[in-house]
Parts: sequence; C-alpha cells; structure tokens
Amino acid sequence: MTFDYDVLWTPNFNTHVTHSMAFLTSNTPLDVVKHLVLIAVAGLLLVLGFFYVYLPMSTHHGETITVPKVTGMNVADLEKYLDERNLNYFVDDSSYSPNIPPFTVLVQDPAPGEKVKEGRKIYLQVSMKNPPVIKMPKLTDGSSKNAMLILKSYDLVVGQLQMVPDLASGAVLKQLVNGKEIAPGAPIAKGTKVDLVVGDGQGNQTFAVPRLIDMPEDEAITLLVGQGLQKGEVFEQPAEQGQTPGTVVRQRPAAGPDATIRMGQLVDIWIAR
Repeated sequence: MTFDYDVLWTPNFNTHVTHSMAFLTSNTPLDVVKHLVLIAVAGLLLVLGFFYVYLPMSTHHGETITVPKVTGMNVADLEKYLDERNLNYFVDDSSYSPNIPPFTVLVQDPAPGEKVKEGRKIYLQVSMKNPPVIKMPKLTDGSSKNAMLILKSYDLVVGQLQMVPDLASGAVLKQLVNGKEIAPGAPIAKGTKVDLVVGDGQGNQTFAVPRLIDMPEDEAITLLVGQGLQKGEVFEQPAEQGQTPGTVVRQRPAAGPDATIRMGQLVDIWIAR
C-alpha cells in the first residue's frame, strides 16, 4: 500500500490544525475569571441547596410540637398518649411520697408548653410503689424540736408526742414505732410514723402509790397513765382461790399509807390467769 503525501499534506489540513491549536491555547485572563466565577456560583448553589433544601426536608426543620402536661398522670397511660403526639418518654428518677399513688409522674423535662421536635424524649420523675428503707436516726437525749427536724430530713413522719414526768424538760426519752421502741440504726421505711416520749420537767413530784389490787388489768393500766406513771413489767401467775382471772393480784411498788412514788416511775403488776 502506498500513500499520496501530496494529498495528506494540504493547506486545508494545516488550517484545521492551526484552528484547533488556537482553540486550546486561546484562554485569556478574562476567560479564566469567567470560569472561576462559574465554579464559585455552582459551589454556592450546592451549599445553599444542602442547607435550605436537603436538610429541612430530611430533618423537618421548623416543624415543632408543643410539650403536653403529663405530671399527675400514671406512667401506664403515657405510651399511647405520647405516641399520638409523636413524642417519647424516659423515666430517669423516682421518689417516694405516702400521699401520692405509685407510678404517678411528679416532674417532667421539658416543661409543659415548650416547643420540641418530633420524637423528642420527655424525661420523667415518678413516685415509687414501695418506700426506700433507711437507718433509724438517734433521737433520744436531744430536744423534741431537734428530733422533729431530724425526722423531717429523713422523710419520716412525726407521730404522737407523749409527755411524761421527767426532770429533763423537752428531752426525747424514747423513740417508738407502733408502740415499740426502735433502736438507732434499725431499718425503717421512709414515711413511717415515729412517736416520741418527751420529758415534761416535773419528775420531782411525788404522791401516794395507787392501789391496783383486784382491779382488771386494763383499768389498772389506765389509772397508772392517768396519774403520770408508766406500766412496767406485766407478769402472769395462776389464779388462786378467791382471785378473779384477769385482775391484778400483786404490784411493785406496793401501795400503803406511807408509800410514795415519783411521777414517771414504773409500776410492775402481776395478773391472775
């Protein structure tokens, strides 16, 4: 095969090559500036589209929900209630109150009326079903006023104040739960009622020992309390001939013309059975 070089190398061919080279090398400073401006405008449009079109569509920008009031509601009713409003909840704290039903919402965050996005969690504090158990504080040997402050700080309830004759005026002599002494450090549930036995400062008063023999047990104890005395030990013994079961057959100290007793002292009794 042979080539006709005269045909390939023609003036027209030179012209086309010249024009092509001119196109590739004809960029002027003005052309460069135009290209940079176009690139900058395209970049700006991409940024604006991302922040003002894509993000609002994907995150529901501007769409908010007003937080409803859920305090006072029971947790069992919350899931459906909040699902209908496109909200969630999370219980992150709890406390005990004897006057509030268990699982009642006490505190919520965010507060009612605040604006939030769909799906936002509402953090809750609810009331506990069972009170937490703590250690009983020591109240004896201190004043009754101080004891009341301590009980309140421990979330315990002040019960009855029983005043008894004693020289230590206003001092707590005993701490009781359900009529029985409770020692410091013993386990006790929050909200428990604690009674206090307090001295009235009149422990130096004396009077004749009351006679309890042949009295029914309950009447004898009522008489002791009415005279400012305390029931001591109660012993039982078989009823002898002539003795009525359930009555006092012996007491200590014994009653007598010259027998005296000081207010607040203990009196032991023996009951016939």
